[in-house]
Amino acid sequence: MLAHLPILQVVLPLIAAPLCLFINRSKLVWIFALLVSVAACVNSVLLLAEVMKTGTIIYELGGWEAPWGIEYRIDKLNAFLLLIISTIGAVVLFAANKSIHKELSEDRHTLFYSLYLLSLTGMFGIVATGDAFNVFVFLEISSLSAYALIALGRDRRALWAAYQYLIMGTIGATFILIGIGMLYQMTGTLNMNDLATRLADVGQNRTVFAAFAFVLVGICLKLALFPLHLWLPNAYAYAPSIVTAFLAATSTKVAVYLLIRFTFTVFGISFSFSSLPLQSILMVLGLVGVFAASIAAIYQKNVKHILAYSSIAQVGYMIIGYSINTSTGVMATLLHLFNHALMKGALFLALGAVMYRIGSVQLSQLQGLGRQMPLTMSAIVVGGLSLIGVPLTVGFVSKWYLLIATVEAGMWPVAVLILLGSILAVVYIWRIVEAAYFKPPIPGREVKEAPWSFLGPIWALVIANIYFGIDTRLSVQVAQAASQSLFGINP
Repeated sequence: MLAHLPILQVVLPLIAAPLCLFINRSKLVWIFALLVSVAACVNSVLLLAEVMKTGTIIYELGGWEAPWGIEYRIDKLNAFLLLIISTIGAVVLFAANKSIHKELSEDRHTLFYSLYLLSLTGMFGIVATGDAFNVFVFLEISSLSAYALIALGRDRRALWAAYQYLIMGTIGATFILIGIGMLYQMTGTLNMNDLATRLADVGQNRTVFAAFAFVLVGICLKLALFPLHLWLPNAYAYAPSIVTAFLAATSTKVAVYLLIRFTFTVFGISFSFSSLPLQSILMVLGLVGVFAASIAAIYQKNVKHILAYSSIAQVGYMIIGYSINTSTGVMATLLHLFNHALMKGALFLALGAVMYRIGSVQLSQLQGLGRQMPLTMSAIVVGGLSLIGVPLTVGFVSKWYLLIATVEAGMWPVAVLILLGSILAVVYIWRIVEAAYFKPPIPGREVKEAPWSFLGPIWALVIANIYFGIDTRLSVQVAQAASQSLFGINP
């Protein structure tokens, strides 16, 4: 069974997704989808343990040896990503039963779970596959199901948000496909490992440069890097709460993985950072994204919009770490992938609980909720502190290693700008805290605390925010090992 873990990671939710449509009862389909996601989570834990112990796992589909056949290549980097995606996918789904009863009509419940598992399948496939064309195929599976999930929102603006995402996402996917096609034209292979070898022989020419540009821009559209972020705020704000929590904690992480995989593994560090001014371009875009998105978040009136713009800023931090082009910088990026998933998963699930009780996430409607929903709002406070980067939270760990990376590289001005960006996070998180704790409750409105089906997964992620902010051995060890493997450093 251990030998088949890579393919089970993808096949399990893929087979389960259409089966959901044959289960008519809402609670039964929820239990079924939850069991599948938990099984996928256990599978990813086993995969990571195996990779850390024995090294890269290569799984040849149908027994066909690469590059003729398709292979799944699981190394420390994508095993870490599989763990993040599967854990969030399982934890978020615990709260889904209550949430979708409030936000979706009953005839859409089975469709929701089917789409959810399909999106999970797509993300697993993107991360696990060692074939460039398969990346595109799984990207489309994940994206198309995500568009449909967003469109399920009851607010009619969800349709427009899904349409915006569809247009931008399709452009991004088309760019990636064109880039992959050019790579195939130059090398005659689609296997990523084989591509890396053959591109080194082909050398630098206009077709390779064009392929690199197409792939890079397509991925940046998918990860919502400023200024290609326009699809993200409305997609997060008007999607059902469970969908927002799931996508916010996973989708941009997969896109960052693709950026790292193509630039480090396929094109190579020398081509990506020496032949082109990629480091300078992405560093500037990352820093501008941090400040532009954080300032935009300060002026939002919808809390989902606040946190959506915050996500764009956090992507900026990830890109800053990546563009430093050192082992410590990439390690900081990988750490932030893990830590940001915990933060945003907790925050958006807590907002889902607020939506469940009061039917709104407008900032003006949060007045006095600190007293009426103390457990839910305190979870938002802890998640907010983690976003800021307060010590004893995971956000501090990410920014600490990011600062270390900038100082090691002699980028003192960048380190100062990172600290200033954190101060802006204080402002927009304070607006939420002020409304919940320092303003009186809305007269005549009685609000109960969220049910335990919400509080359980919310506080599991909140406790993880604190635990991994204190005991960093697991997250730092895996992120460091993955980063060193990318740079060819033997620990």
